[in-house]
Order: sequence, then structure tokens, then C-alpha cells
Amino acid sequence: VLSLGSIFFVTQFDGTTAPAADPDASATPAEGATTEASATPEDPADVIVRQYEAVPELTIDPEASYEAVLHLDSGDVRIELYPSEAPGMVNNFVFLAQNHFYDGLTFHRVIPGFAAQGGDPTGAGSGSPGYDLESESNGLLFERGALSMAQDASGQVNGSQFFVTLGSTPHLNGDFTVFGRVVEGLELLDGLTPRDPSQAEEPGDTILGIEIIEDGA
Repeated sequence: VLSLGSIFFVTQFDGTTAPAADPDASATPAEGATTEASATPEDPADVIVRQYEAVPELTIDPEASYEAVLHLDSGDVRIELYPSEAPGMVNNFVFLAQNHFYDGLTFHRVIPGFAAQGGDPTGAGSGSPGYDLESESNGLLFERGALSMAQDASGQVNGSQFFVTLGSTPHLNGDFTVFGRVVEGLELLDGLTPRDPSQAEEPGDTILGIEIIEDGA
């Protein structure tokens, strides 16, 4: 299993930017699963798995409705997920969220008016859960509030790093896949601290956790 290189925003030929991975970064093999103690005060004995050997098996119901609630210090961001449009990405996001993978991670790259990117276990843009995802495509268009997974320069989809668009980003259509959309709290993402992981000295804003709600339960 190979980890991806550093995730960053590269400049396209038309002058726009897109989430992509550093093609020059070296890949590192990951053997077995590594864990770390959860910092959640509710149950400090919990252990969070940060590395996996394979993509999680499909366990969601593509016909069901799923919502992800990002808990931030500033409040909650509610995101409607689209399992019928991108079942693999939604299944993976649900799996990692329910296993507390995102608890305590940060938005390591924030470009105001463009996108907020998080889900990297290293906090520096170079991490993954130890696997890539299969590419998926659908007809959903990138607009403000779209949820997608970051990918490297060759088009491989990072297993955990996601981004939410903070403005109109039609140049991403066809190259990245929308698998959810913010329905409440987008202004909280607008308020995240701008951050470039290659220059920042302080960690990004923290994701306290991501709660998954199925069928409005």
C-alpha cells in the first residue's frame, strides 16, 4: 500500500487552481494499521486507526439518504451526501467518519473564495489512510459548497483528504467528482483561518468530529 505525496493546489494552464498531489513527492509503504489514542474527553480509552491496508468494503445503501455533520469550534456544518451518485466516495467518507478518523484533524489548506481542504492525518498535506479510491464520475457540477475528494496529478483519488468549494469553481467539472453539498453552515467554512501548509507555523482549524446521520435518524 502506498501513501500519496503532498496534497496541494496547483495552477492550471488557464490560471485557475485545483486540488492535486505533488508528483515529485516520494511514496511511503504502509504495513499494517497504525493507531493513536483519541483525544475525545468522552472516552479517552478509544483508539483511532489512522492507516488501513485496503479500501473499506461497500456497506452503505446507495438508495438511502446520508448527511454528514462537521463539528467545529465555531459550530456545525451540515452536508448532504449523494450515495447514488458516488457510492464509493460516500461509503469511504461514512466509514472514516464513523470510525473517528477525522476527529482532531485540521483544515490544513484554506484558500478564501476557493476551497477548504482537510482530512490529512499529518496536518501538512502529505497524508492518507494508506490507500487510494477508485475514480467515479457523475453529472453533478461544482458550485459553492460542493464536497469532493482531493487527487494527485495522475488522477488518483486520495483516500481521506476532502475539500469543500467556497466559491464558483466550474473549472473543476469533469476532473473532480462531487459527492456531497453543504446545506447549512457554509459561512463557518468561509470563516476558517486562511492557511498554506508549506508556510504556516500554526496548525489549521480543528475538525472536532464528523457525525453521520442516515435517513434523517
